[in-house]
Amino acid sequence: MANVNVQAQFMLNTGELISFSGTLTDGGGYQELQTNTTYSTAATSLGQFANGKMLTQIVQAPSAATGIAGAYIERRGAILCALPVISQGIQSSPCMMPMNVVLQAGDVLRVKPLTATSRTFTLSVITAQGTHAIFETVPAGAGNNDVTHILSGQSIGQSLTGQNIVHHWSTSVDGSKLSTGGVLYLNDRGLPIGGVSATNPQVLQTKANSMGGASINLNFVGRVTTSS
Repeated sequence: MANVNVQAQFMLNTGELISFSGTLTDGGGYQELQTNTTYSTAATSLGQFANGKMLTQIVQAPSAATGIAGAYIERRGAILCALPVISQGIQSSPCMMPMNVVLQAGDVLRVKPLTATSRTFTLSVITAQGTHAIFETVPAGAGNNDVTHILSGQSIGQSLTGQNIVHHWSTSVDGSKLSTGGVLYLNDRGLPIGGVSATNPQVLQTKANSMGGASINLNFVGRVTTSS
């Protein structure tokens, strides 16, 4: 593991831009990214800096030189809003927030920087019921890998029973090693009912996708199949 610079920038409904910058540990899990001390008197948590204000636009998605697995806004220990990610130097047009977020004191921006060789596959979903969730797996060779929730360790079926995925995006550097091109949602008979292709964040910024959504029940899984 090594220390890497992580950045992000968001617009507020007041017309202000929040700049985030900090040194985090790659391969060290989801860590808090605080405000850039060049433009704030001290490194401050997201909610403390902009309590009562609304995030309206992602100007620079959370990014690091070696890549980011996933990012989200945390409220009281849970995922409030999943966020797209990029590698530094890769930028698409600014995108709207995945939801209207009125910030509260205590809200935290969390990101997971990757090592240069990490094969972490990350799936972020938003359901019609308003749930935001992030799932991961780390393929190590040829075979099937089912994603699990980053906080609870549960499968997609256990986490989202009775909910409908309406937006989703996934990130992976595996490229042609992904036999399914991304993740497939499989029902309790092992048949695909939806899915989303993976974006390499070192090449393109991830964005929410409304195609391939699915209604999820208890014994359903999100499966990633790799050829090596």
